[in-house]
Amino acid sequence: MTVQSLAAVFEGVPGKIHLQQIAVPSPQGAEILVRVESCTLCGSDLHSIEGRRRVPVPTILGHEIVGRIEKFGPNAPRHDARCRPLEVGSRVVWGIVASCGGCYYCQRGLPQKCECSVKYGHEAFRPGYELLGGLAEFCLLTPGTTIVTISEDLAAETISPSSCATATVCNAFDGRSDLTGQTVCITGAGMLGQTAASVAVSRGAAHVIVADPDEYRRSQACRFGATHAVAPADLQKTVAEATEGRGADLAIELSGSPAAFEETWPVLRLGAQFVLVGAVFPVPAVPLLMEQVVRRNITIRGVHNYSGRHLVEAVEFLETQSSHPFSEMVSQWFELSDIELALQAAKNPSNLRVGIRSLQSGLHR
Repeated sequence: MTVQSLAAVFEGVPGKIHLQQIAVPSPQGAEILVRVESCTLCGSDLHSIEGRRRVPVPTILGHEIVGRIEKFGPNAPRHDARCRPLEVGSRVVWGIVASCGGCYYCQRGLPQKCECSVKYGHEAFRPGYELLGGLAEFCLLTPGTTIVTISEDLAAETISPSSCATATVCNAFDGRSDLTGQTVCITGAGMLGQTAASVAVSRGAAHVIVADPDEYRRSQACRFGATHAVAPADLQKTVAEATEGRGADLAIELSGSPAAFEETWPVLRLGAQFVLVGAVFPVPAVPLLMEQVVRRNITIRGVHNYSGRHLVEAVEFLETQSSHPFSEMVSQWFELSDIELALQAAKNPSNLRVGIRSLQSGLHR
């Protein structure tokens, strides 16, 4: 008898998602079948469902996933990205993009832009490959997926966002392992902003200045290491006071707001780096004077997703940090059958993340 998996399917109509049963495939070749334990809802999932961001359809959204290995294909890897054994029952997270390793972009350090990629939570249905997102009871992992085993001790609230929010933040800080004495400016105090504040402090930043219009999120940022949490209108004054007027060494824009870009631009010191992460959906253009980029020696870097090493870095960060309350990041959990309630809750800015927990008992457990 064919085993069925409940899944929440998005067909491209803004605001509409429905539940249906989908046949669970038997993994072939180097594939691995995983039973979904939890999936948290990322901001990009909401952008897609609400029509602000286009995604191939029909699809199963969700890419911040924790699961347990259910079954191996005959040629599937038996060790994870840290050379730890993979077994039936292993608790794992995996990279958002499965990459081939040999195409033009894989060979140039951008595996997340692989020309043959499979992107979890972003794939249109193909026969036998419908279960490629987290809002389902099972997910099929394809060849080229970075898999990392995780401890039973790590709470789902802590580890589930690792395969998007935490790993993306690690990519945003790529090449900046030592921030001793530096000033880091972060715009946007959602899940990524709180995580970025924690990472900045862990790397020695002297001042971590977080700007967000929402008072609750600003208060949360202080719990995650921010030395200053301010309204956008106060950003320029705060950075000037903290840096004796010189400006921030590093700025990370996580909100996607053009206004945030414009508010951050004046607070960059000479030679600063400006990392843009949040604009994952179409936004109005921003003014940029080339002469200012040149004369101020500003480096602007765009970051979209991450490579496998950033996922490993993210997991190891969450495994070792104990100063900040990551276990409180997910404020509400829902069953998959209550996906519409979960989506409504996710719209509340006081909920950094809401999550879906599967009650599926598995095929072989």
